[in-house]
Amino acid sequence: MTEQTRPIHAVPRYERSFARLRRTLRHLYHGDSRTALRFQTAVLTVDLAIIALFVVQPVLKDTEVFLAVDYSVAAVLAVDIVARLLASRRPLQRLKQPVVLLDLFILLTLLLPYTLINLGFLRIIRLWSISKTGRLWQPLRRRGLAEWELPARAVLNLVTFLFLATGFIYTTFFRQSSGFTGYLDALYFTVASVTTTGYGDITLEGPWGKLTSIVVMIIGISLFVQLAQAIFKPTKVHHPCPQCGLQRHDPDAVHCKACGHGLNIPNDES
Repeated sequence: MTEQTRPIHAVPRYERSFARLRRTLRHLYHGDSRTALRFQTAVLTVDLAIIALFVVQPVLKDTEVFLAVDYSVAAVLAVDIVARLLASRRPLQRLKQPVVLLDLFILLTLLLPYTLINLGFLRIIRLWSISKTGRLWQPLRRRGLAEWELPARAVLNLVTFLFLATGFIYTTFFRQSSGFTGYLDALYFTVASVTTTGYGDITLEGPWGKLTSIVVMIIGISLFVQLAQAIFKPTKVHHPCPQCGLQRHDPDAVHCKACGHGLNIPNDES
């Protein structure tokens, strides 16, 4: 008798409990019930709180509570990673996903905050990873505000880059300025460079400083252009093409731009 054909009463109790736990976690993380939506909102709130802590980490690193807060966040993140693996139907394949690998690396930087202190700024990438999973945009979709998702993604990409560049610049060039002052100088320089304002009162010394400034300005301008396009371009509607599956079209489109197939997009005003 194989394991698949065993009657329920022949399955050990711990296996049934484990299977029930996985079903419960799968429902909480991916379900649409009121309980699942509340749970997903709570998880998202915790994620955003962790990101906020990552941003102020340079300010906390010299305080007595730093290690306690850091390890507490590590414990919460570890529980979340394990719970998501259990909720997945194929945990081993999920472990190979870039988002999961990023979470594991972030967990490692939390467990070794002083050994990997120079890589601590990479923790802000978790904001980008949450965006890629789609959890951040579910409230917009549920409320019929999917058209705001593209501008919101553009804003999030810009904010993520700002704090990522700020962390790198702070770690590399402003570490001699302790605490909030050094971090504020790094953020000020990043914003001035991204917006190409170029006040010149704060500069990065040496060839590496110049190269860093060039990279920040080029990427920053690109992200600003992306944000402007997302805000000012004509609003697209979500309507899958029956032929090629293209998701976004102009509100008055009659044919799909990708394949030319006829479209029948509902008019909400009629």
